[in-house]
Amino acid sequence: MPKLNQFKTLVLDEFEEEKFHLPPHTHTYYEIIYIKKGSGIHHLNNNLLPYKAGDLFVISPDDEHYFDIRKSTGFIFIKFTDNYFNSKQNLTCDEFLVNTPESFMRDKILKETVLKFDEPCKTILKNTVENIVTYDRYIDVTTSPIVFYQILSIFGLIKETIRCMNLQMQSTHLDNEQIANYIHQNIYQPKLVQVKVIAEHFNIAHTYFSAYFKRTFGVSYREYIHNLRTTLIEKRFHNNQLPIKQIAYEFGFTDESHLTNYFKKRKNMKPTDFKKL
Repeated sequence: MPKLNQFKTLVLDEFEEEKFHLPPHTHTYYEIIYIKKGSGIHHLNNNLLPYKAGDLFVISPDDEHYFDIRKSTGFIFIKFTDNYFNSKQNLTCDEFLVNTPESFMRDKILKETVLKFDEPCKTILKNTVENIVTYDRYIDVTTSPIVFYQILSIFGLIKETIRCMNLQMQSTHLDNEQIANYIHQNIYQPKLVQVKVIAEHFNIAHTYFSAYFKRTFGVSYREYIHNLRTTLIEKRFHNNQLPIKQIAYEFGFTDESHLTNYFKKRKNMKPTDFKKL
């Protein structure tokens, strides 16, 4: 099965066909597909979804799909890579620090249901897509903040339609207590508290996680980890029951000297001096 690639961060593609030009395929990027006119069946991950003018579909990487066109269909494809949203974090609201558009587009319910946009959402969606296409004729849409916010507004319309249809998406609520508990449970295994690993565990794009953590906890993620690890090591030293070599092993340091250098950098003294206090 062909897998399509895209190197530009954002590409718009508008066309009309009587027979879809691609076989069943997957891709490495994301797609928002608006049906401008026509009808047929959208084959998406083994689901058969009838489509008509005004319908919208969202496709994430590795989704398998193609269109069985019954009546000549006009498509508008908005195609973007991971880097499109990652490069615009300064424009992104707090909600999208957690529930990123990319993770939102992977939700299973969006692959099994044809969204029913009621007024005024239906008209707003049509106008928004047309605005994006119009901008593409005059400017470089990949760097346009206006186009970026127009695309974000499409996700807002999708969420409102899902709410009106009483559909249940996967929970996107992030429990900060769960994050803290995860860190405290895994602080002894450095690999498990790496940003990429913890972000993946909580289904947050790792490029957004650090910004979200600092906003929420008031300290950078890196500093939080260092402070917690140092505090726990201090407690081990105060107990004065375990050799430094064993404490180093417990916290995932390669050897005693590695722990000594780490502690000296954080506390400006050697573990042996700290234990004498």
